[in-house]
Amino acid sequence: MLIKCFSAAVQGIRAEVVTVEMHAVSGSDFVLVGLPDTAVKESRDRIRSALQVNGFSLPVKQLTVNMAPADLRKEGTGFDLPLAIGILCVGEHLKTTLLECYLLLGELSLDGKLQPVHGVLPVALCAKRNGFRGIIVPAENAPEAAVVEGLEVIPAVTLMEVVRFLREEQVIEPMSVNLEEEFLRNSYTADQDMADIRGQYEMRRAMEVAAAGGHNMLMVGPPGSGKSMLAKRLPTILPPLTLDEALETTAIHSVAGLLPPNQALVSARPFRSPHHTVTDVALIGGGNNPRPGEISLAHNGVLFLDEVPEYKRATLEVLRQPLEDRHIVVARQKQTVDYPASFMLVAAMNPCPCGHYGDSQHVCTCTPAQIQRYKSRISGPLLDRIDIQCYVQAVPFDVLHKQEPGESSAVVRERVMKARHIQQARFQGTSIYCNAQMTAKMVRQYCTLDAAGSALLEQAITKNGLSARAYDRILKVARTIADLEGSERIESTHIWEAINYRVLDKNNWTDF
Repeated sequence: MLIKCFSAAVQGIRAEVVTVEMHAVSGSDFVLVGLPDTAVKESRDRIRSALQVNGFSLPVKQLTVNMAPADLRKEGTGFDLPLAIGILCVGEHLKTTLLECYLLLGELSLDGKLQPVHGVLPVALCAKRNGFRGIIVPAENAPEAAVVEGLEVIPAVTLMEVVRFLREEQVIEPMSVNLEEEFLRNSYTADQDMADIRGQYEMRRAMEVAAAGGHNMLMVGPPGSGKSMLAKRLPTILPPLTLDEALETTAIHSVAGLLPPNQALVSARPFRSPHHTVTDVALIGGGNNPRPGEISLAHNGVLFLDEVPEYKRATLEVLRQPLEDRHIVVARQKQTVDYPASFMLVAAMNPCPCGHYGDSQHVCTCTPAQIQRYKSRISGPLLDRIDIQCYVQAVPFDVLHKQEPGESSAVVRERVMKARHIQQARFQGTSIYCNAQMTAKMVRQYCTLDAAGSALLEQAITKNGLSARAYDRILKVARTIADLEGSERIESTHIWEAINYRVLDKNNWTDF
């Protein structure tokens, strides 16, 4: 007897169909092949208990189970459900014609309840892509799968519900979600608003430019000047996620196991802030069985590195390639996966080891050599990839004591979205979404300068010894400043402002 049912294995953030084939002959053995990991191999004991509690038993036969394609590694507990259903069909406890219509995914408790699993959204997308009618998943995972339109999502609580559904003895209403309501949800609360920031007008402007063009940003300033506070409010002025961005972001969080139960979509842009003790693997992703790292979890959002000189230099250097390519290829002995990593890098640091260089309210105790060593913890190639570099001044008491709120995030966000709409029209038909992502060819096409702007930029490049990459990034920032002002041309004033956002390209810190 040969039985087939279907599931899926997740590789990166993409799933591939797995055919669970069961062949039964006389005997009393259970052989599982097809590159299963430990969690899949242990499913036999969970399945045996779940079947016995619900009045079934493993058939007294020799079962050979093949999970095809056999060269694709199978990981996780989500194969419990298809294996259990296949065993019931072999034991003739279940006869159905629906096995070819649905993908099955779910972990079994010892009493037969279905537990949520990771990576359901990629599996649902795989089911639709391969022409399945629907997918049967644990009820807590159903909202996540239901965001895929045109797919019947069956939420099941127990193994017996799945059996009765396949026998057509019980009707289970397919799960549906309202995508508009999901997009209205916003995880940013009222205590995270630009209106809370007192003073810091230059930094507010720099953040607006960064948000409008999707530019990377570095803030340098003394302790307590508001660097972390500013960074945490940057997501509140970014444009809302599009549906495609939300699906991709949700898929990453689902694979990583960070999507809360019963949540359909990640509706707000991610904000990730790993501690400075983070390892290379935790930052970029990987492990024996590769998983997304912080840069992928920050995809379509913000990656904030506070006290960036305290990070290991080798850890910071691994950011160089994904900052350019906006994806990361994690190659391991067992497999190679490709994770998206299109994020805004926002970093913060003190100007010196004691933190008070350039602070009018405190005396710096550091020597010039100590300051230079501290600054050099961030390599030149990494600084080249940071478009906006600003000094954050300490806020004086009279400004801090004012009760009038500053401009709100909603107001700033409107200006940012207008600039983004200009960019969307400019890059229509391409995979580019904002000015920071422009290719070298696009920079030449959309960032032409007049004679005054060219002379100003030439002077800055010559004086500060900037690289070709820094040259391109100044032009990209200037293009964003022009978009914020609704200008088709890049004027010399836009170039001047963009040049002033490169404070760390100077040979010393004395210009702060």
